[in-house]
Amino acid sequence: MVDFALLHRPVLATAKSGAFGARSTSGRITLTALPEGHVLQVLASAGRADVEQALAQLGDGGVQAIRPYGPGQWFLVGDAAFSSAEIFAMAAQLNGAGSIADQSHGRVRIGIAGSAVETVLAKGTAVDLALSQYPVGRSAMTLIGHISALITRTGPDSFELMVLRGFAESLWDELIEMSLECGVDAKTAN
Repeated sequence: MVDFALLHRPVLATAKSGAFGARSTSGRITLTALPEGHVLQVLASAGRADVEQALAQLGDGGVQAIRPYGPGQWFLVGDAAFSSAEIFAMAAQLNGAGSIADQSHGRVRIGIAGSAVETVLAKGTAVDLALSQYPVGRSAMTLIGHISALITRTGPDSFELMVLRGFAESLWDELIEMSLECGVDAKTAN
């Protein structure tokens, strides 16, 4: 058997970074590679309506820590990485109301913010992202261009996009292109 160390490399570590597009300072977009902490998918058990109560205890207390993904499905996200033992302990707290699947290795979170962020994202998705229709904390699974992503509003002028790891760099490049008319500052440091 060969002994070797597995090295974790954030998927966006070598992606384009810097300032691109218009020089304007008033509507610039900030694109941020978020820490690859935890992404846990929670699936409700059949016939169990009490899973949402248990979810509230698992989240970190932030309004965006628990993301609805579909009927009986949620993502728990955050910047801290969890060990297998910690994930098993969290699953035990669900008391059979649901199960947890660790998706941290397969999904990447990207932050995008700025006063023109809704306009930029509208170039790639048909979801109405106006604050009145899409309040802070709301999530939706949609396409951005040809890439499937979960969009969550994290603030009045900010969103988090969660995408499958293999598509992260393509989405990153597309977001830079969509933001050029406003100007974009892309930050890949994790």
